[in-house]
Amino acid sequence: MPKAVGVSFRQGGKVYLYDPEDLQLVPGDEVVVPAARGVGYGTVVSAIREVPGEELSETLKKVMRRATAKDRERKRQNASREQEAYRTAREMIQKHGLPMKLVDADYMFDGSSIIFYFTADGRVDFRELVKDLASTLRTRIELRQVGVRDEAKMIGGLGPCGRDLCCSCFLSDFDPVSIKMAKEQDLPLNPNKISGICGRLMCCLKYEVDAYEDFNSRAPRMGSKVEIEGEKGTVIGYQVPKGRVIVVMENGSRMDVPLSQLAGKKDSRVKKLKRKKT
Repeated sequence: MPKAVGVSFRQGGKVYLYDPEDLQLVPGDEVVVPAARGVGYGTVVSAIREVPGEELSETLKKVMRRATAKDRERKRQNASREQEAYRTAREMIQKHGLPMKLVDADYMFDGSSIIFYFTADGRVDFRELVKDLASTLRTRIELRQVGVRDEAKMIGGLGPCGRDLCCSCFLSDFDPVSIKMAKEQDLPLNPNKISGICGRLMCCLKYEVDAYEDFNSRAPRMGSKVEIEGEKGTVIGYQVPKGRVIVVMENGSRMDVPLSQLAGKKDSRVKKLKRKKT
């Protein structure tokens, strides 16, 4: 099986597979690789591994070299040029009166082109803008419209949890997220509570939903009567991450009971959830 190493061109960005050849690369190494248009500068994000041939749609491109001091200096220069190009593009967008919001600018490592990312409510005729940008920056110009989730990923920020956004740190792809996932976890259906800074449902709603679905399919519903070691009690709460059910006994004491002791009882919690959804 061919060997491959995962390379990303920006933090949290899509991971591309390359042939490392004889290079002993480890996560964190900076490399120069062939890209879709020209040459790219990326970071190794996954160790060298064997990849089944059926998982590859085409022959792997080879890593050109481990980044040198000269390459790193060029990368720093490109970052400075990107800031200047971003300011220039914003001014020209205002000059042309276009209904679009510039998100980011990205120079190809070899300077052959620059990509501008923007958001807009609909289609935008930016042909004249491209001409002006090409004339001013003297390089190939490409404009790409992205969604609000991509915008948050590129800009970054803090989520409601107080931590850096997952999408800008480690999520390389956006998985579908639905309101059903919030219901499954008994989360408040207030949009302000379950939406990220992008205005869409938070990506983290998907992280634990499988565990909640499994728990709900086996746990007795709230308020149901259960028997523990010959004593009767009532279910009053759940501790899903710990896999436990909170029961208040007839004598008034509370117990945290492992779900395994109650699993398989009739009238499970999942029935209650189904009734709520209808």
